[in-house]
Amino acid sequence: MLYDCRSLADRDRGIAAAIEAVRNGELVVLPTDTVYGIGADAFTPYAVKALLDAKGAAHVPPPVLIGSRHTLDGLTYTLPPAARDLVEAFWPGALTILVKHSASLRWDLGDDSGTVAVRMPLHPVALEVLRETGPMAVASANKTGKPAALTADQARDQLAYSVRAYLEAGPAVDPVPSTIVDLTGDEPVLVREGAIDLARLRDVVPQLRESQEV
Repeated sequence: MLYDCRSLADRDRGIAAAIEAVRNGELVVLPTDTVYGIGADAFTPYAVKALLDAKGAAHVPPPVLIGSRHTLDGLTYTLPPAARDLVEAFWPGALTILVKHSASLRWDLGDDSGTVAVRMPLHPVALEVLRETGPMAVASANKTGKPAALTADQARDQLAYSVRAYLEAGPAVDPVPSTIVDLTGDEPVLVREGAIDLARLRDVVPQLRESQEV
């Protein structure tokens, strides 16, 4: 079902429906500060698999969205200083960080490398859902090879009944992909330059290098 979160009453119903769906292991579509995302409980393996099946994607581990900076500490064993500096500067926002997750976490995102891509989006609807559900595996709300959805209605055209609740909040304002920084090695590496450019990142972490640099 699609809920128009631009209406206060529908927003409340939609957010409640999305939270219930995630807790039941079902899929939801929600707005972020980039494009719309399709999400599932990160700790429910069959829900993560359903997400990847809905997209028609190879089983590439999806990023994880969180609703609070403090949640990051619960997902990782240790965080390098560069990670904390970047999070402090750019979260919530369009920055995804690759970090080593805690070995004790009971999740299966389809990867056994011990790393996870994490982001805290700058969107009130997404944050309200995430603060109740906890970490969610979230990928762009489109079929693989198709254009990214800029509205929940566009996502519904592609994903149909595989999703329990669609949260519509109007067209995506800034559909530029998030910037990705790898913080799992000895030095931070820019994997993808997106909404946050290299110069701004280096203002915070001067030692950041681009992936193609030797």
